[in-house]
Amino acid sequence: MAQINAFFTMLHEYGGSDLHLASGSQPLMRLRGQLTRIKYKVMAHEELKTMLFEITPEAKVKQFEETGDVDFAHELPGVARYRVNFFMQHRGIAAVFREIPQEILSVEQLGLPARLCELALLNKGLVLITGPTGSGKSTTLAAIIDHANKNRRDHILTIEDPIEFVHQPQGCLVNQREVGRDTSSFKAALRGALREDPDIILVGEMRDLETIQLALEAAETGHLVFSTLHTQSAHKTVDRIIEVFPEDAQAQIRASLAESLRAVVSQTLFKRIDKPGRVAALEILMGIPSVRNLIREGKTHQLPSVLQTGRESGMQTLDDEISRLLETGVIAAEDAIVQAQNKEKVQAVIHRTDGGER
Repeated sequence: MAQINAFFTMLHEYGGSDLHLASGSQPLMRLRGQLTRIKYKVMAHEELKTMLFEITPEAKVKQFEETGDVDFAHELPGVARYRVNFFMQHRGIAAVFREIPQEILSVEQLGLPARLCELALLNKGLVLITGPTGSGKSTTLAAIIDHANKNRRDHILTIEDPIEFVHQPQGCLVNQREVGRDTSSFKAALRGALREDPDIILVGEMRDLETIQLALEAAETGHLVFSTLHTQSAHKTVDRIIEVFPEDAQAQIRASLAESLRAVVSQTLFKRIDKPGRVAALEILMGIPSVRNLIREGKTHQLPSVLQTGRESGMQTLDDEISRLLETGVIAAEDAIVQAQNKEKVQAVIHRTDGGER
């Protein structure tokens, strides 16, 4: 049995999300959003390197030795899968393991809006799940894809780096491709996807201009495309996509995005204060006609106003959701203020909730 498995088992039993191993440091695990030291000796470079390479595919070892960093997935049967990153730092080798639960939780189990289930049943278009690293984008996306898998009779094709949640075929045929193992790149896999008769395409991350362009083309040609971006609000997501392209191409991209965009779900994670765990606060921008017109006309600065008045269309702002979590005693006031976009609005909720004490 690999020596590192004891750390994986401990992480799983404590309900942690990430395991950090670094030369010159004790091991740490992230519990409820905070790093906690594990009672173990400080690890030296050679000792840690031997431990890590025991579970690393040969091709990934070679890639790491050539480049100084590498990503892959690892599974400990009966416990969990892990998204793995190795990197070099000034004291030597280091690694981070993100635990991916074997059970895919439903939208309802995650406490997410039922509107997300409707996104899984769309016929075509582009749906983006956004947020900073560690905000739970993959978990939310897995819940949406799982709903589609259970309720549709279609072909789901995923392109990931690496594969995180494993979807067993239920109502749908599910083919999952890992970049670096099953295909050379997101771009190559997306080009091939249109010849593979998919109904739903999941692109793990829209990292560059060509991947974004191909994802938009797939959405425009009758496919339902899901992907992620590291943006922190719905309207900034739209701007980010457009700004990736050269200025002389942006008018065409605005038109393509306006035609294909169905929803942007921007997610932020909070530590719960009512019980152990974390909770997601979501901002949801739906691709209704007024939103599409603003994108097409280059007036994305007006999208926050549409968000605030679009609740009947299934939209919600991050600040409204933060306010709801505050009023129901789920999150702490200090965390709410840090993440709020309109801090005065959230401060007023805190003042009201505390009966004027603040």
